[in-house]
Amino acid sequence: MEEYIIRAEQLNKVFPLKKGRTVEALKSLDLTVKQGGLTAVIGPDGAGKTTFMRLVAGLMRPTGGRLTVLGLDSVQGAEEIQARISYMPQKFGLYEDLTVQENMDLYADLHGVPEKVRPARYGKLLTMMGLERFTGRLAGKLSGGMKQKLGLACTLVRSPELLLLDEPTVGVDPLSRRELWEILQEFVRDENLTVLVNTAYMNEAALCGQVYVLHKGALLAHGTPDDLRAIAAGRCYRCTPPPGEPTRILQAHLIDDRDHVVDAVPKGGDVHFILQEGVPAAPYLEARGIAARPVASDLEDGFMVLLHRAETEVLPAAGAGEDALDKGGRPTDKVNITVRDLVKKFGDFTAVAHTSFEVHEGEVFGLLGPNGAGKTTTFKMLCGLLPATSGFLSVAGVDLHVARTQARANIGYVAQKFSLYGNLSVRDNLEFFAGIYGLPPKRRRERIAQVVREFFLEDRLDMRAGDLPGGYKQRLSMACALLHEPKILFLDEPTSGIDPLTRRNFWRQITSLAANGTTIIITTHFMEEAEYCDRFLIQDNGHMLAMGAPSEIRRQLGREGADMDDIFMAIVEQARTKGEEPK
Repeated sequence: MEEYIIRAEQLNKVFPLKKGRTVEALKSLDLTVKQGGLTAVIGPDGAGKTTFMRLVAGLMRPTGGRLTVLGLDSVQGAEEIQARISYMPQKFGLYEDLTVQENMDLYADLHGVPEKVRPARYGKLLTMMGLERFTGRLAGKLSGGMKQKLGLACTLVRSPELLLLDEPTVGVDPLSRRELWEILQEFVRDENLTVLVNTAYMNEAALCGQVYVLHKGALLAHGTPDDLRAIAAGRCYRCTPPPGEPTRILQAHLIDDRDHVVDAVPKGGDVHFILQEGVPAAPYLEARGIAARPVASDLEDGFMVLLHRAETEVLPAAGAGEDALDKGGRPTDKVNITVRDLVKKFGDFTAVAHTSFEVHEGEVFGLLGPNGAGKTTTFKMLCGLLPATSGFLSVAGVDLHVARTQARANIGYVAQKFSLYGNLSVRDNLEFFAGIYGLPPKRRRERIAQVVREFFLEDRLDMRAGDLPGGYKQRLSMACALLHEPKILFLDEPTSGIDPLTRRNFWRQITSLAANGTTIIITTHFMEEAEYCDRFLIQDNGHMLAMGAPSEIRRQLGREGADMDDIFMAIVEQARTKGEEPK
């Protein structure tokens, strides 16, 4: 039997563009996957991860090099390969108007699964996925996490020799992510399943036996998670912000110091950072008398060092105003959003139950919760996109019950998915949205010029928005949302599926915007991003479970220094164990 389930040798893939131009998606890639176990492929947007997975699945032909899968040539043996593997792409094709059971039956029919083996296979899958009580529910009525688990169940209705998963947990909360990975690990143990997974979560890659790091189609490094951790060994430190200073302010100062610091990120109430090679200390910390203590490196540290070595272009902090951070970055006493006893019902179902809170000018406020918790419903009511059933809701001093249109004039909104016009140029998108916001001609020209400078879009103005790299799409979305200088910016899972380097750039923008007085409301499934928030609210089943600053929540739980994933899961699991409706 072939030693390797997958073997890529000098693999190339080139895509044609307009006017005779091309883009090389994979460059002389060498990669092998042995039978059994989990192998991860990680890398920033545009690294070639999905292209490689589609080549393995026989959905594309290589331009050059050689690729064998299950001992078969990926082109000549494509049909047989597809009969023996299972592939779950980023947008898995569930039929939302069919029930859970009907979706599984459909995929079993498509894969030719014999009727006699289906009951046992279904029983195992439904039990492992926690879906046994929901077989009669329409797939469209499932939460995001349950949809992902149903997608995995449909992918595994037969026992494949190789399972391909393209970012299977994007947009899924930490509880559902943990459950899904426990299921994968059980299949690897019980069925000796071989799994190749693309993931944006470094803690997921750390669960794999082998990790390959791609960047712009080329292989940067590969090895065990411990091998990749070692790349940043001896260069990682933590420091604690002065009392009252938001963690994101200290993080922003460090990440701006590119001569001395590779990366910085809030973690466990501190700032975790990596020094440049050969650099003994961070001058900003020494100047302020802030102590730094050495800590062990992790997989994400090694990943960030590799990316910074490879990046020839490091984007500046878009949206930053001069000396904005020196203002201290603290929210003011002015209340920009008031929510009192907010309720939203859909028929007999209560999506949001008696929620109350306030958000201040310049505050970064997070809405967190498991899939189906009610946070998206709360978010839509705050934006004026959905009317409340009862309760009081005021945004920028305007009562949304009587003047939703007026309130929207003070709101900027960035959707989870890129929602601008892909066929229009960057310039045309900016012109269009400036018109939508009703900016007069002179003001329109001034604001477009200003956001183009702030978000470093000068050299992309004539490029189709749909052709922009992921980080630039995000910048254009922010620029369009801020054209009318809204008091409040709503961000709906803006970093879903985005790699750590792009997330750092995004949060650097948010830090500057908040420091300049913009109020930020954000939903996210990356619990580490709650560390950037002044306060956050955790909901489940429509009820508020906890609200406060990260440090306050940790103190309440008695878990100082714990990562936010652990804090989130402890709060949700504690509430579910009690089986009580939170106050």
